[in-house]
Amino acid sequence: MITGTKQEDAAASFEPLRPKLMRVAYRMLGSVHDAEDVVQEAFLRWMNTDRGEIREPEAFLRRTVTRLCLDQLKSARHQRETYVGPWLPDPIVEEQEVEDVTLPLMLALERLSPLERAVFLLHDVFGVAFDEVAVTIQRDPAACRQLAARARDHVREARPRFQMEQQRGLELAEAFFKASRGGDMQSLGAMLAADVSLHADGGGKRPAIPYPILGFDAVMKLFERVAALFSKTQFVRAGFINGLPGFVTLEADGELQTTALEIEDGKVAAIYVVRNPDKLKHLH
Repeated sequence: MITGTKQEDAAASFEPLRPKLMRVAYRMLGSVHDAEDVVQEAFLRWMNTDRGEIREPEAFLRRTVTRLCLDQLKSARHQRETYVGPWLPDPIVEEQEVEDVTLPLMLALERLSPLERAVFLLHDVFGVAFDEVAVTIQRDPAACRQLAARARDHVREARPRFQMEQQRGLELAEAFFKASRGGDMQSLGAMLAADVSLHADGGGKRPAIPYPILGFDAVMKLFERVAALFSKTQFVRAGFINGLPGFVTLEADGELQTTALEIEDGKVAAIYVVRNPDKLKHLH
């Protein structure tokens, strides 16, 4: 039986590490709810661990979280295959740009095996040495290096190629909102790249285009078609959504929505819209 004092001691040593563990879990799973469940399970295990024998609590807990995520990814892969329409990770909205794992990179991570994903994130993103990665995933360091190399080959194109000043990114996002919601198709068209794409995640819970819209003409036709509905949208806030400039809106149906913009050479190259209410609960 765990006494109140032991539980308090466990919480005191765990809570400062919770944000770091959430970062690992969320980037592994792409789901805020699932990441919270994994981190909470790690805490329960931490309470039942002989903590006096643990020399490096952060490394121990990171290993625990990673292994729990690997177990979770086995079922998550099936869920992705049966998901209605395009799947996008839960939107994380932040005041400042976070450059380690942007939304396009998270989508690229979906193409990796669970072990490749774990090795890439731990080593290339979080800077964990291969020796520790090897202990975490129970492979030798040489195998971990091979997994990392394969992962890099898959995600290379998803790495940001164009750096943009943060304030400029937010300004473009707000201009995009005003043009798209105000029906100013001329201004909107001036912002879009020729090969722009639009990806909308409704998860079968709210109306959304069930496939990516590709190309300038197709994207413009869509915005022209929904202009009247968009006019009822309320702006909530601008911010960086999974590392991309974007905004949160309250839509005509009374539900929240996030829109993230991938910008290349000053033009909007991709638009990522999350409408699935299950993925927006944490924003309320």
